[in-house]
Amino acid sequence: MIKLTNLGKIYRTKEIETVALENVNLEVRKGEFLSIMGPSGCGKSTLLNIMGLLDAPTTGSVEIDGINASRMNDKEQAAFRNKQLGFVFQSFHLINSLNVLDNVELPLLYRKVSASERRKTAKAVLEKVGLSHRMKHFPTQLSGGQCQRVAIARAIIGNPNIILADEPTGNLDSKMGSEVMEILHTLNEQDGRTIVMVTHNEDQAKRTNRTIRFFDGRQIQ
Repeated sequence: MIKLTNLGKIYRTKEIETVALENVNLEVRKGEFLSIMGPSGCGKSTLLNIMGLLDAPTTGSVEIDGINASRMNDKEQAAFRNKQLGFVFQSFHLINSLNVLDNVELPLLYRKVSASERRKTAKAVLEKVGLSHRMKHFPTQLSGGQCQRVAIARAIIGNPNIILADEPTGNLDSKMGSEVMEILHTLNEQDGRTIVMVTHNEDQAKRTNRTIRFFDGRQIQ
């Protein structure tokens, strides 16, 4: 499903060169729930961004679903990302001026899906994450856990095969974090979606299919 080969990432300024990733080789199998762990600054989020085509590697290649994404131009990558990948971030990234339903519909607007179909699909995914009763509320009227559920609904509305989650429970208390993790497990186990998650939580990592660890940009496990 995802294959990273000899992946490296170096950030350069005029005076400083920072190695974020070095010679990473990783395969994520279809339907797997993979967790990525390691200390802050070790390159976990950089790795996830490269998997999601939000950043480009300095060396190596990224293959997703049999397609070498490293050879795509920016326009092709954007189209591929919008169709095949769903993103869940620690800080939710919701638009406060839009209500829940409009936030969830947004990815389909970019796909030029009709208004009636957008509305129908958004209602269905909000029901799936248990927020159909909050459709007309705005993000500022929701708890952190509810905001993350909206973010998950938005991530899956385009029916992507792969979900990339960067510390999805990092801003939540343990109860809300557990509820969000249950939704992710449901998406993995019942819907068969491939999920890659960055986390600092050992207990959450133990519940996933496989855990890899990073230190100073190197894969150590």
